[in-house]
Amino acid sequence: MDPLPLIVAGVAAGAILLIVLGLAGSAPVDPVQARLTQLGTMQAKNLEELELQQPLFERTIRPLANRLSGAMARVTSTSFTQQTEKRLALAGNPGGLRTADWLGVKAVGALVGGALFGLLFLIVGFMALPPVLRFVMIPIGGLFGYTMPEFWLGGRVRKRQHQILLQIPDALDLLTISVRAGLGFDGALGKVVEKLHGPLTEEFRRALAEIRVGKARRDALRDIVPRTEVTALTNFIGAIIQAEQLGVSISKVLQVQSEQLRIERRQRAEEMAAKAPIKMLFPLVGCIFPSLFIVILGPAIILIMINLRV
Repeated sequence: MDPLPLIVAGVAAGAILLIVLGLAGSAPVDPVQARLTQLGTMQAKNLEELELQQPLFERTIRPLANRLSGAMARVTSTSFTQQTEKRLALAGNPGGLRTADWLGVKAVGALVGGALFGLLFLIVGFMALPPVLRFVMIPIGGLFGYTMPEFWLGGRVRKRQHQILLQIPDALDLLTISVRAGLGFDGALGKVVEKLHGPLTEEFRRALAEIRVGKARRDALRDIVPRTEVTALTNFIGAIIQAEQLGVSISKVLQVQSEQLRIERRQRAEEMAAKAPIKMLFPLVGCIFPSLFIVILGPAIILIMINLRV
């Protein structure tokens, strides 16, 4: 009997058996489970990459500030916390800072200031300083670093209020045009948010979001006042709320307010123009006049000195 057919049949049976076993072992893979497995293997690497992509402040200063803010909060009074929260709101909460974060930033500033003054103390030398200053350099540096963030925050508040004051006339003109074109007040406010950019627009956007979630319009507009403390904006919001309560046409109120703000803007420009000569006096006296005196009187003084020597 020829064994070749038996060998071919055995090889074919083995191949079929291997195919069946392979198909039975490879169960259908759930795509969700496969995606979760892939995310699990990439999680550690992705977290590290995301952490390295964050700014230096987020990776170094903020964790240290969060640790110090708890200790600072225990020793600060309620009035100081409320005042800090109000100042941060006036500054627009720069960097998403809250009261606890700000206390931590001040604590970090105190540590950095003390370290810098201590380094200066080492550079200058222990014996070169008077005896009184030898032991107060680090506390003075800590106090300096603790108070410097307040000056920065005050500058941010003034800058933001000035930007709001400059933007009010343009925003009110666009609001008046939109209302007179047939839009409602909320729609006109949305048009202002869409077309303009700045701190005033951010406040209007926040007020619109509060109105959409069910807050009364007068309450949403009234809450803008303590976050800005700009007199022109306060008067405008007060006029809008009063017109809504009394049933007066908002279009007429907006027209009157727009004209009034344009007049105030022109008056501010005239005031700044009147102050310009006085502000120019100091650089003239300190920088330009001495150069002119040297150019004009210099040759005469040289001739006088030569004649006196002769």
